Amino acid sequence: MYVPKSNEENNITVLHALIREKPLGTWACIVNGQIEVNHIPFVIKETVGEFGTLVCHVAKANSIWKTFSQVSDSVITFHGDQSYISPSWYPSKHETGKAVPTWNYCVVHAYGVPRIIQDENELFAHLNELTDLHESKQAIPWQVSDAPTDFIEKLSAAIVGIEIPIKKIVGKWKLGQSRSESDKLGTIAGLKSGSDAQQHGLANELLKTIKF
Repeated sequence: MYVPKSNEENNITVLHALIREKPLGTWACIVNGQIEVNHIPFVIKETVGEFGTLVCHVAKANSIWKTFSQVSDSVITFHGDQSYISPSWYPSKHETGKAVPTWNYCVVHAYGVPRIIQDENELFAHLNELTDLHESKQAIPWQVSDAPTDFIEKLSAAIVGIEIPIKKIVGKWKLGQSRSESDKLGTIAGLKSGSDAQQHGLANELLKTIKF
């Protein structure tokens, strides 16, 4: 991924936070010379390994887990907020006309070699953690234990747990950081002029770069 210096995000806490907030990862591996892509929700274990460890599960019918011996590397992409940026938002455009549209976004690439979770207790712990994490905002959170034990055991037998220790993690926060302060403020105002949550998220990220 091309990352200009002004767009680098190296704070591991910030990178992990995006993964927690946007956990659906686009996971790409090369298997037998072909690119294999899956879209899977992950849980990030921040304190396990040098850069954290990603945990997920797939259906046994998904052949990806059968090819791990052939996977020497893989990358999972986590997409944060993103939006089209209009040049009309820049004061400099109205002064010189020298401005074009762009697209701003936050993204994390996590690299690692996958391996199967062999221990059934670890798999059940993962399922409970994943469920509790995403049910926490519900008025009445559903729990794995709410379903009959034999039903859960039957479904669990049809999945495979996977963990990916992160060996490299790269963050790109393309927010227009290299533009003038007035253009940044114009971008923030443009992003906040509508009701789109992702635009508001980008505006808040860009606001952090303003020197008041």
